[in-house]
Amino acid sequence: MCDTFVILPEKTQNGSLIFGKNSDREPNEAQSVEFHPAKDFSQNDSVTCTYLTIPQARHTNTILISRPFWMWGAEMGINEHGVVIGNEAVFTRIPHESNDSLTGMDLLRLALERSQTSRQALDTITQLIDEFGQGGNCGYTSKLYYHNSFMIADHNDAWILETAGKYWAAKKVSGFDAISNRLSITKDFDLIHPEAISFALSRSWVKYRKSFSFAKCFSEPIYTRLTGSRTRLDASRCNLEASEGSFTVQTAMSHLRDHGCDPYDPKGQPLMDSICAHSANPVTRHSAQTCNSMIVELSKGNATVWTTMTSAPCTSVYKPIWLEAIPEQIFQALPDAKQSNDTLWWHHEKLHRSILLDYSRRIKPVQETFCELENSWYLQASSEMSVDEKMSLTLKAIEQSSRATKLFINKLESEPFKRYPGFVYRSYWSRQNKAAGIRIQ
Repeated sequence: MCDTFVILPEKTQNGSLIFGKNSDREPNEAQSVEFHPAKDFSQNDSVTCTYLTIPQARHTNTILISRPFWMWGAEMGINEHGVVIGNEAVFTRIPHESNDSLTGMDLLRLALERSQTSRQALDTITQLIDEFGQGGNCGYTSKLYYHNSFMIADHNDAWILETAGKYWAAKKVSGFDAISNRLSITKDFDLIHPEAISFALSRSWVKYRKSFSFAKCFSEPIYTRLTGSRTRLDASRCNLEASEGSFTVQTAMSHLRDHGCDPYDPKGQPLMDSICAHSANPVTRHSAQTCNSMIVELSKGNATVWTTMTSAPCTSVYKPIWLEAIPEQIFQALPDAKQSNDTLWWHHEKLHRSILLDYSRRIKPVQETFCELENSWYLQASSEMSVDEKMSLTLKAIEQSSRATKLFINKLESEPFKRYPGFVYRSYWSRQNKAAGIRIQ
């Protein structure tokens, strides 16, 4: 499950648009941050997505994406035109299609590759759904079928697009807003599929056209409730409103690390109801691990990406990346299904899972060190920088965070537990660690 937000320039401290997303998936579902340069294609070329091959566009944009390692599509990303998108799983009354269709992640990546504005990205997604459908199993080790909602933004505008099968509704964002794993557009849509209302009427989901609500008509209530998305969506909107006018990238980092309570116990919540999410059991909190977190700050002519490139933002550090200053070497070792210290994601994962065994005692020194690093990079990134300086800062951030991660891993291996976790929680993580080839002392 996931949470995504956007806050428009008139509501931020420095007049930039700020977008953020936590991508929540299964705990061993490593996420790969990737850079793909613009490319031209011939008329008959095709592109093979996660399950379906479709005609390729004649030109694709430069993109930076965060992708579950086994999928073609992406959970979030930005293109060279400053279009940024994040998607959410939503559960609806419309039956799911087979694997012979596009996943929500495919739709997101295709829109980034083919669009120059947020509105064009919205139109691209709805046209692709109409032509190819949406569906397919989006679970890594288990079956998980859903439809999708999207937060789409550029330097000027932001849109929420929510879908149920081929039907959809869209709302232009005013000030700020957030989405989670539920349909949220009611009567306040600005655009809607031409047949959505008549379809709902034909199914007796609503009696009168004037009473139509997209969310009420198309939501599947049971799965939606089990996601804990109401609590997370309310928390997102509350955090955004509380920081209105003073919101910064650092505010966004704090927001995406929010657990909803202090002190936080990662094994104590039955549902997936915290923004910074941690898996804890195979039933209600399996597809609940924040596997990457991304923040994008958009101002005229400039886009700065801050991404953990690792799981659990509360145990991670956000690193700055710019599309025009990509150090290619950071994308040479990408994660897959098994633990490897050669990849940033899996190297950090050993630290993350060591912290989870005694969270309340182990988290504070890690957060203090990472916060110091993060603040130093933020100060540098806030000044005027050349392309070479941006590239150097990205490399420095990755190197410094990796070195700190290694030091903490070594320290925790010899540190005794103060409060050992219970059997169910310990057994769950033991199975995950065995499947990934991770050994935690």
